Amino acid sequence: MTLPDAAAATQPDSAPAPWKLRYCAVFIGQSLSLLGSQLTQFVLLWWITDSTGSVGAVATAGIAALLPQALLSPLGGALADRYSRRALMMLADAVSAACVVALIALFASGGISLWQVYAAMAVRSAMQAFQSPAAAASVPMLVPRSFLPRAAGLSQTLQGITAIVAAPLGALALGLMPLGWALSIDVFTAAVAIGSLLVFRIPQPVRAGAGAGSTVLHDLAEGLRYIGHHRGLRQLYGLLAGVMLLVMPAFTLVPLLVKQHFGQGPAQVAAVQGFLGAGMVAGGLLMTALAPRRQVPWILGGFALCSLALAGMAFTPAALATVAPLWWGLAGLAFVAGNTPLVALIQLSVPNELQGRAFSLLSALVGLAAPVGLALALPVGEWIGIRGLFIGMGLLGAAGCLAGFGSRALRSLQAVTEAPAAGRATQG
Repeated sequence: MTLPDAAAATQPDSAPAPWKLRYCAVFIGQSLSLLGSQLTQFVLLWWITDSTGSVGAVATAGIAALLPQALLSPLGGALADRYSRRALMMLADAVSAACVVALIALFASGGISLWQVYAAMAVRSAMQAFQSPAAAASVPMLVPRSFLPRAAGLSQTLQGITAIVAAPLGALALGLMPLGWALSIDVFTAAVAIGSLLVFRIPQPVRAGAGAGSTVLHDLAEGLRYIGHHRGLRQLYGLLAGVMLLVMPAFTLVPLLVKQHFGQGPAQVAAVQGFLGAGMVAGGLLMTALAPRRQVPWILGGFALCSLALAGMAFTPAALATVAPLWWGLAGLAFVAGNTPLVALIQLSVPNELQGRAFSLLSALVGLAAPVGLALALPVGEWIGIRGLFIGMGLLGAAGCLAGFGSRALRSLQAVTEAPAAGRATQG
């Protein structure tokens, strides 16, 4: 089977009317669903923390919330390219909401067990593996090609806002209502997301050359072959895998840096995380306004600056602890400034019938980067200290990104994104 040409990306130059209404309805529904999921995540983690006081229990919950999505993302991407993305998104929201309803009933009965919470978190994480690539690959079928960079910026802005408000809203909900009622907010937001998808259809791309004997495993292999045979994308994914391996552990270890190097407590950690969210929002708004047409320089430059901000935070003397949140805010802004064009690049350069698999492979790389990077970083951190670890991770990550500017294959990706694209789609 011949793989589709990268230049033949299936997103249209224009979208069928009324595309703004349809995009806004789906975007708002998915945004509320994401906020509800993050709020529920906070509520469950706080319940585990308050009930057990165990680092191991909280760490296990973190694994349950992250690992299934990372492992199942390739399968989710293949299904998103094979079946109706709209149906997958609705099914994922419905299953996640059902898990929350089950938890509400268990909490009300007083018979809740820790393993049941872990199981619900794992199932919800698995649903994200199917929902995320379907949602990302649906955007090019909802908006004109020229709007894709701004759509990616809006998505990143939303994620930044969610990072800021989810925890305070979760804490407020726990303070005002019983735990079961706090969890029910997620059920409501999932219902809104499903409702918007019931009203508005999402065009589904026609799969070129998909034979009757094609299987999901064949689709997975096709997606891997496409990335593997495309020199520019192969180098980009390899570069990002290495950079994420260095950068992602820092987001988990920053409380340790704040405590050991700056000698500060929870209030400073909260300030650092707040500046991170604010930086992400600022980066998303900046990318929405600029909508850069040349994605590759922004990807490399954004992730390089993010890496340098990690090192800059560790270089800051302990006496200047109040400066640390500013570095973390810069890291959040730079991360979004690199990640937003990355999303747009994939949407613009990869054929839409392969985008679910392209996004899911990227999601798997990022999802596995945190635990694998932590496993590699912890012994190094014990040897050189947390401050040396942050400096090393930041400088190495920046060097890798800057080296990408010398790659002709990466530069060639830009020509693809600027090429016009014709589209074929059916209603899904």
